[in-house]
Amino acid sequence: MQQHATHWAVEDMAKTLNVSRSGYYRFCSRQPSCRERANKDLSQKIHQIFLASRETYGSPRIHAELQAEGLCCSRPRVARLMKKVGLTAKMRRLFKTTTTLDQQKTAAPNRLGQDFTATMPNEKWVADITYVRTLEGWLYLAVVLDLFSRKVVGLSMSPSLHTELVLKALEQALQRRQPSNSLQHHSDRGCQYTSEAFQALLAKNNIICSMSGAGNCYDNAVAESFFHSLKTECIYFERYDNRQQAMNSIFEYVEVFYNNQRRHSTLGYLPPVEFEHRYYQQQVLCS
Repeated sequence: MQQHATHWAVEDMAKTLNVSRSGYYRFCSRQPSCRERANKDLSQKIHQIFLASRETYGSPRIHAELQAEGLCCSRPRVARLMKKVGLTAKMRRLFKTTTTLDQQKTAAPNRLGQDFTATMPNEKWVADITYVRTLEGWLYLAVVLDLFSRKVVGLSMSPSLHTELVLKALEQALQRRQPSNSLQHHSDRGCQYTSEAFQALLAKNNIICSMSGAGNCYDNAVAESFFHSLKTECIYFERYDNRQQAMNSIFEYVEVFYNNQRRHSTLGYLPPVEFEHRYYQQQVLCS
């Protein structure tokens, strides 16, 4: 009736719909209930968090963010309000592998054994390579992640798939973290990781080498999962004119968003940096 009040008389519409005019006027003057006002405010906050997450958060992560800010609400309520306004996290796609096996090199055994848990930082690292399409050509990306916090500790990008790509990623991780001798490094059996130069760098730093079984992506699931997040939350929604543009975008996603802001379900919906910070705080209190 409100929508057609400028075209039809209220009295005629009330008779047609078999409602009272007084009831209609009461409805028009009715103030929103406390619940409606609360839902409106909560929906605005949800939308702000959704945009801040680069439209990547679903209801679980948004609920965790609300809790971290001291707002009390249930996850189903968050999901219901998101559905009402049409907020949907970016969808995932599959991606292809980039490394090839070197049959002449001997791969290390799978010491990790799909055990992706770690009790402290710099206990277990995983590494992998992927590629990004740009209008200038392919850009290859190598990362090293710490299994304890899922933090990206090494990042390297190059227009070629040469061994130097993975060497730079590992060297950056070593420089940043300065790990102890008990560190285990896990990767696939790609020729970059089985190369003499890479194996020499591991040996020089007393790092224990572990490699996935042939053709088994599940043996390096955490690294695969990171590339899923990177591509579906950043790369697939960009159009890179050149490699430098892609490098800037990926660096910003990893160092600004993923490591410092993105809430990880495995970490109790904490960002990697905050998860490590809490660990070190606890160590100080216990010492």
